[in-house]
Amino acid sequence: MRLIDYAWNLGAWNWFILAVALFVLETIVPGVHFIWFGAAAVIVGMAGITFDIAWEWQLIAFAIISCVTVFFVRRYASPDMAASDEPDLNLRASQYVGRLVTVEEAISGGRGKVRVGDTIWAAEGLDAPQGTRVKITGTDGTVLLVENAAS
Repeated sequence: MRLIDYAWNLGAWNWFILAVALFVLETIVPGVHFIWFGAAAVIVGMAGITFDIAWEWQLIAFAIISCVTVFFVRRYASPDMAASDEPDLNLRASQYVGRLVTVEEAISGGRGKVRVGDTIWAAEGLDAPQGTRVKITGTDGTVLLVENAAS
Protein backbone atom coordinates (compact mmCIF):
# COMPACT_ATOMS: atom_id res chain seq x y z
CA MET A 1 0.00 0.00 0.00
CA ARG A 2 2.86 2.38 0.78
CA LEU A 3 4.36 1.76 -2.69
CA ILE A 4 1.10 2.72 -4.39
CA ASP A 5 0.88 5.88 -2.27
CA TYR A 6 4.47 6.73 -3.12
CA ALA A 7 3.84 6.26 -6.88
CA TRP A 8 0.63 8.28 -6.64
CA ASN A 9 2.50 11.17 -5.02
CA LEU A 10 5.06 11.23 -7.85
CA GLY A 11 2.34 12.28 -10.29
CA ALA A 12 3.58 13.06 -13.78
CA TRP A 13 7.12 11.93 -12.89
CA ASN A 14 5.84 8.35 -13.21
CA TRP A 15 5.82 8.91 -16.99
CA PHE A 16 9.54 9.66 -16.97
CA ILE A 17 10.18 6.54 -14.90
CA LEU A 18 8.14 4.53 -17.42
CA ALA A 19 10.07 6.18 -20.28
CA VAL A 20 13.42 5.21 -18.77
CA ALA A 21 12.18 1.63 -18.24
CA LEU A 22 11.03 1.48 -21.88
CA PHE A 23 14.33 2.90 -23.15
CA VAL A 24 16.26 0.31 -21.11
CA LEU A 25 13.97 -2.39 -22.51
CA GLU A 26 14.71 -1.06 -26.00
CA THR A 27 18.41 -1.72 -25.47
CA ILE A 28 17.76 -5.28 -24.29
CA VAL A 29 15.12 -6.44 -26.79
CA PRO A 30 16.22 -6.65 -30.45
CA GLY A 31 14.43 -4.40 -32.89
CA VAL A 32 13.02 -0.93 -32.58
CA HIS A 33 9.80 -1.34 -30.64
CA PHE A 34 9.78 0.30 -27.23
CA ILE A 35 11.45 3.58 -28.13
CA TRP A 36 8.20 4.99 -29.54
CA PHE A 37 6.27 4.15 -26.40
CA GLY A 38 9.09 5.69 -24.37
CA ALA A 39 8.90 8.85 -26.46
CA ALA A 40 5.14 8.98 -25.88
CA ALA A 41 5.74 8.62 -22.12
CA VAL A 42 8.21 11.53 -22.19
CA ILE A 43 5.71 13.73 -24.07
CA VAL A 44 2.91 12.88 -21.64
CA GLY A 45 5.25 13.43 -18.68
CA MET A 46 6.21 16.87 -19.96
CA ALA A 47 2.56 17.73 -20.57
CA GLY A 48 1.64 16.44 -17.10
CA ILE A 49 4.26 18.64 -15.45
CA THR A 50 3.47 21.71 -17.57
CA PHE A 51 -0.32 21.47 -17.31
CA ASP A 52 -2.34 19.99 -14.49
CA ILE A 53 -3.92 17.08 -16.37
CA ALA A 54 -5.95 14.35 -14.68
CA TRP A 55 -4.32 10.90 -14.77
CA GLU A 56 -7.19 9.51 -16.86
CA TRP A 57 -6.48 12.04 -19.61
CA GLN A 58 -2.79 11.33 -19.32
CA LEU A 59 -3.48 7.64 -20.03
CA ILE A 60 -5.64 8.54 -23.03
CA ALA A 61 -2.95 10.94 -24.31
CA PHE A 62 -0.31 8.20 -23.88
CA ALA A 63 -2.40 5.73 -25.88
CA ILE A 64 -3.05 8.23 -28.67
CA ILE A 65 0.55 9.48 -28.89
CA SER A 66 1.85 5.90 -28.82
CA CYS A 67 -0.38 4.91 -31.74
CA VAL A 68 0.50 8.02 -33.71
CA THR A 69 4.25 7.56 -33.26
CA VAL A 70 4.15 3.85 -34.09
CA PHE A 71 2.06 4.30 -37.23
CA PHE A 72 4.07 7.36 -38.33
CA VAL A 73 7.36 5.51 -37.97
CA ARG A 74 6.05 2.37 -39.69
CA ARG A 75 4.90 4.46 -42.62
CA TYR A 76 7.69 6.99 -43.07
CA ALA A 77 10.79 5.44 -41.52
CA SER A 78 10.48 1.95 -42.92
CA PRO A 79 13.79 0.47 -44.11
CA ASP A 80 12.28 -0.48 -47.46
CA MET A 81 11.36 3.19 -48.00
CA ALA A 82 14.97 4.34 -47.57
CA ALA A 83 16.87 4.85 -50.80
CA SER A 84 20.29 3.29 -50.86
CA ASP A 85 23.30 4.45 -52.83
CA GLU A 86 24.32 0.74 -53.04
CA PRO A 87 21.08 -1.18 -53.74
CA ASP A 88 22.97 -4.39 -54.65
CA LEU A 89 25.16 -4.35 -51.55
CA ASN A 90 23.87 -7.67 -50.21
CA LEU A 91 23.17 -9.15 -53.65
CA ARG A 92 26.73 -9.98 -54.60
CA ALA A 93 25.87 -11.82 -57.82
CA SER A 94 23.81 -8.84 -59.06
CA GLN A 95 26.87 -6.62 -58.78
CA TYR A 96 28.51 -8.58 -61.60
CA VAL A 97 25.78 -8.07 -64.23
CA GLY A 98 27.33 -6.57 -67.36
CA ARG A 99 30.89 -7.76 -66.65
CA LEU A 100 32.93 -9.83 -69.06
CA VAL A 101 34.32 -13.00 -67.47
CA THR A 102 36.17 -16.13 -68.53
CA VAL A 103 34.64 -19.61 -68.63
CA GLU A 104 36.62 -21.69 -66.12
CA GLU A 105 34.80 -25.00 -66.60
CA ALA A 106 33.17 -25.51 -70.01
CA ILE A 107 29.48 -24.69 -70.18
CA SER A 108 27.79 -27.79 -71.57
CA GLY A 109 24.16 -28.67 -71.32
CA GLY A 110 23.55 -25.10 -70.22
CA ARG A 111 25.66 -25.31 -67.01
CA GLY A 112 29.28 -24.61 -66.21
CA LYS A 113 31.53 -22.35 -64.18
CA VAL A 114 33.04 -18.92 -64.73
CA ARG A 115 35.83 -17.02 -62.99
CA VAL A 116 34.96 -13.62 -61.52
CA GLY A 117 38.12 -12.14 -60.05
CA ASP A 118 39.53 -14.86 -57.81
CA THR A 119 36.20 -16.66 -57.32
CA ILE A 120 34.57 -19.43 -59.34
CA TRP A 121 30.80 -19.06 -59.85
CA ALA A 122 28.24 -21.48 -61.24
CA ALA A 123 26.93 -20.26 -64.57
CA GLU A 124 24.07 -21.01 -66.95
CA GLY A 125 23.93 -20.15 -70.63
CA LEU A 126 24.67 -21.37 -74.12
CA ASP A 127 27.42 -23.96 -74.42
CA ALA A 128 30.91 -22.45 -74.41
CA PRO A 129 34.36 -24.04 -74.16
CA GLN A 130 36.82 -23.30 -71.37
CA GLY A 131 38.63 -19.97 -71.83
CA THR A 132 35.78 -18.30 -73.73
CA ARG A 133 34.84 -14.74 -72.74
CA VAL A 134 31.19 -14.41 -71.77
CA LYS A 135 29.07 -11.53 -70.51
CA ILE A 136 27.00 -11.81 -67.32
CA THR A 137 23.42 -10.84 -68.17
CA GLY A 138 21.62 -11.68 -64.95
CA THR A 139 21.41 -13.93 -61.92
CA ASP A 140 19.29 -16.77 -60.63
CA GLY A 141 20.11 -16.86 -56.93
CA THR A 142 23.84 -17.55 -56.83
CA VAL A 143 24.02 -18.77 -60.42
CA LEU A 144 25.23 -16.26 -63.02
CA LEU A 145 23.35 -16.14 -66.32
CA VAL A 146 25.78 -15.62 -69.17
CA GLU A 147 25.83 -15.19 -72.94
CA ASN A 148 28.61 -15.14 -75.51
CA ALA A 149 30.53 -11.86 -75.28
CA ALA A 150 30.28 -11.41 -79.06
CA SER A 151 26.46 -11.20 -78.84
